[in-house]
This record gives sequence, C-alpha cells and structure tokens, in this order.
Amino acid sequence: MASIRPFTAVDLFSFNPTNLDVLTENYDISFYLSYLSKWPKLFLAVVSPTGTIMAYIMGKAEGEGKEWHGHVTALTVAPAYRRLGLAKVLMEELERVSDEVYDGYFVDLFVRVSNELAVNMYKKMGYSVYRRVVGYYSAGGGAEAEDAYDMRKPLKRDPKRESIRKNGENFLVSPEDVY
Repeated sequence: MASIRPFTAVDLFSFNPTNLDVLTENYDISFYLSYLSKWPKLFLAVVSPTGTIMAYIMGKAEGEGKEWHGHVTALTVAPAYRRLGLAKVLMEELERVSDEVYDGYFVDLFVRVSNELAVNMYKKMGYSVYRRVVGYYSAGGGAEAEDAYDMRKPLKRDPKRESIRKNGENFLVSPEDVY
C-alpha cells in the first residue's frame, strides 16, 4: 500500500522517473531545497512499499490580504501510477494544509491550456478558471509560447467565493500581471 509523507532532500536523488514528463516543469536543486526549507508541509510525496516515489506535489503559501493563498508549483505522477487517484490525494492534502495551517483564502495553480486532461481533473475537484495568462509557458527553439489557465478553488476563509470569477477563460492577462 502506498503512503503519503513529507518530501525530503534525499528524495531529490530518486525522483527523476516521476519528474521526467514533458508537462512537468523541472527546476535546479536550489529551487527544490528552498521549497523544502520554507514550506515543508506543502511538499509531499506518495511512496510505494518499496520506496519508489510514485507522485509528488510542491506548493507554497503566498500573497497578501485577501490574496493570501496556497499555490501548487508542481504536481506530477509517474506514468506507471497514473489514474490511481494519487493527484487527487495530494491536492486534497495541499488544500487541507493551505486551509488549516496557513489559513488561506484559496488554492491556485497554473496549467497549460492544452492539457485538457489536467484541466478537467481540476474542474472535477472544484477548481475554476480565474484567468488566462497569455504566453505563460515560454517555448524554446523558436516554438510558440503557450497560454496557461490560472485555476482557483476557494477555501473556508472565503465563504462568499470572492477569490473566483465566472468565465475566467475570457479574462486575458500577461505573465507580468500575475506576479
């Protein structure tokens, strides 16, 4: 049976099979370590009984005032373990921690517009598109940049659901507007 546990620095030496995916952003080791040191409760792994990392989620708490929220920086599931509900389990735990530990108003994430499978999964989990970020994902080698959806799910601190909007797909912003 798989277990969920905090991600550790040692995991950085064994998570490549999970991380090697065209839709997963890869970062340098100092980036991962900064998340481990600042937001350890929002950096989690699902591990098989043999110790294999099956999936992980990396998040942070950020913002000010009513924009204080949990953010999903990365969520990935190794190909051999997809469609088992691991992403949902990790998202639920990040939402719980964002709500109970960090007292956030919402959880947000960015997802490629072309990643319909992920967009639909997040919608089933209660997320909605807040805005479309034009050219968020830069492309190398002369390829065209790709847009992202900024998706949000309100938490208990936002009972009036002020952190979301209708028809966010039509609310276009540039990447500079989201930082």
